Amino acid sequence: MPFVSHRALGWAPAVIDDSWGLNSIPQGTAYCVCNTLHCARCEFLFLDIRFSEREMQRLYDGYYGKAYEDLREHYEPGFRERNKALSAPSELLGLTRSYILRHIAPTQVLDWGGGDGSNTPFKGQGYSTDIYDIDKKPTVPGTSSVTKDEVRGRSYDLIVCRHVLEHVPYPTDTLAQISACMHDDTLLYVELPHEALMVGNERVSAEQKRHWHEHINFFSVAALTHLFTLAGFTVLDIQSTAYASNPKLGSAGHLLQAVVKKVPGGA
Repeated sequence: MPFVSHRALGWAPAVIDDSWGLNSIPQGTAYCVCNTLHCARCEFLFLDIRFSEREMQRLYDGYYGKAYEDLREHYEPGFRERNKALSAPSELLGLTRSYILRHIAPTQVLDWGGGDGSNTPFKGQGYSTDIYDIDKKPTVPGTSSVTKDEVRGRSYDLIVCRHVLEHVPYPTDTLAQISACMHDDTLLYVELPHEALMVGNERVSAEQKRHWHEHINFFSVAALTHLFTLAGFTVLDIQSTAYASNPKLGSAGHLLQAVVKKVPGGA
């Protein structure tokens, strides 16, 4: 989509008109071309463009801030109003907390990719909660912003990774970084959208996905399970959870939720 290509890659749409002096190229708007890839084995559906660290920084630095909002409003009129809903506390935190509490009552928590901490599921009230995020910003009361080096020197009984893996170019690398911060008894909770295209679609194919926005990875239960295995984790529980969707927040009406732990002796 033009917002993503412009912000992450610096590729704005080009309007081809008479001034170009082209004879065999039709006039009109030229957008960034990409391809959808699909793994028939595990059903993973994904974008062929894998952003570099610099491109990820361009896309997510100042996430939902003024410059981000202004550019997205330019390409997607009405986003400024929608951003108010996106910036509010998540309506899904109750589902997140109840799922986690079935497996652990945490006290030392790290939220990997937790932004400013507004939507971390456990903060204050006796919880010690650290936030690590690519977008460095002050965090809300009850949380502390930490660097990767600081994370490695601390011990957590729970690491939360909500709505991260659908954004990152190499999910196995992200899970490897998280694994390096875990002890054998640390639990990792992962949550991401179970995209509408993937739910109940036994014949999902690359041809069914014609545009890509910030979510560059679409997972099924099978794909997410396979990813955990590749990354050296044991799956304790995984499910697709239906919820009452809000059109302002996206098209998905299901969450993929999983609790995993490292294979003993893993990295």
